[in-house]
Amino acid sequence: SGVRMRRARRATPGPLPLLGLLLLGALPGLWTVLLRREAAAQPEPEPRPPAEPPPGRWGWGRSPAARGESGGGGQKTFRTLLAVPEAATGREERGGEERFAVTGSLPPADTAFPVERGIFWSRELEEQVPPGFAAEEAAAWLSAARSARVSSLERGGCGRSSNRLARLSDGSRACVRYGINPEQIQGEALSYHLAGVLGMQERLPPMALALVEARGRQWEPVREELRGSHWAEGAVVSLTRWVDNLTAVVAPAPWGAEAGAGRRLQPLSAGELGGLPASELVELVQWSDLILFDYLTANFDRLVSNLFSLQWDPRVMRRATSNLLRAPDGGLVFMDNEAGLVHGYRLLAMWDPYNEPLLRSVCVFREGTARRVAELHRRRSAAAELRRRYRAREPLWARLGFLSERQAELLQARVDFVHRHIAHCRAQ
Repeated sequence: SGVRMRRARRATPGPLPLLGLLLLGALPGLWTVLLRREAAAQPEPEPRPPAEPPPGRWGWGRSPAARGESGGGGQKTFRTLLAVPEAATGREERGGEERFAVTGSLPPADTAFPVERGIFWSRELEEQVPPGFAAEEAAAWLSAARSARVSSLERGGCGRSSNRLARLSDGSRACVRYGINPEQIQGEALSYHLAGVLGMQERLPPMALALVEARGRQWEPVREELRGSHWAEGAVVSLTRWVDNLTAVVAPAPWGAEAGAGRRLQPLSAGELGGLPASELVELVQWSDLILFDYLTANFDRLVSNLFSLQWDPRVMRRATSNLLRAPDGGLVFMDNEAGLVHGYRLLAMWDPYNEPLLRSVCVFREGTARRVAELHRRRSAAAELRRRYRAREPLWARLGFLSERQAELLQARVDFVHRHIAHCRAQ
């Protein structure tokens, strides 16, 4: 019997060989499950870019429909927008957000990075800013407007009731601004030429001075209208080119959102630009110039007046910004700058508590603007440069005169302050 039991033990397979047989039988099914899981985990293949890039350098900023993609899916994050090529990334999803881990070299610097060296708008982004009023075109209009006759004067469309909309003999139109006092027209003219010194004059409509002379050649066709305007004979007015199809502009974040919520304005910095579409970035480039310009001129009659009105109108930041309009191509137009430099400098104590925080709220600049500010600071030449340009380009400059010595000192002090602020942003 002992021999039979030993033979039975040999005939019965042990537990290890049996487990091996079971595993071998299960391998095909297990392999199929693993393959299915791997296929499910793989991301959908992304469409390859066309051989030639589509029009516009900011393809990542256009809507999905414009790129021929469906509109579904969540909003892409800034990391997604700045993603390196597929072969150089490891991708995972966390909480519905795609994150890219760089495993290879970064792409060339000419891709969609909106800020360079921490505080300057990129060249690629600046190239997307609408050109505004080109220097040659503005010079041609100014020359024609100075020699043209005023064919008609109409009320409305140009601000306060003392202003008029003029139709000129060359077919163009212009807003004729008659100041309550001469310093408003002086401020308008000096602000226009300071914009030229700063390299941002293309954002302001062309503006020339004119002398009101009822019996003069320029005004003779509208002698009767002049009698009803109550304009003083010999007064200096400004002629500003009329622009069609302008629309209102509401302040973007951080100015609109932060101020509207009653919080302190936070500096616009590179870290806050994540995920913004190209159109908003292009507008922010122009706003950074506008806020710097308004600080230098102490202009309180634009965004500052909206901030002032917050004390009784909490929704004012959702309304149109005073004296700022948008052209059909998206370019901002800095309108009606008569509060700048002269009138604004008399009221610094009242308005600088709003103008200075606005300047501090910008920490990204056009490099060309920062360079010009640095030159004016280094040479201490802000007033001298403005005077030189004003005298060379405005035949009637002597009728209104220039800044007083005190105003010239204030202009230089504000240039110096802007320069220190830019240096502070760079240090941060």
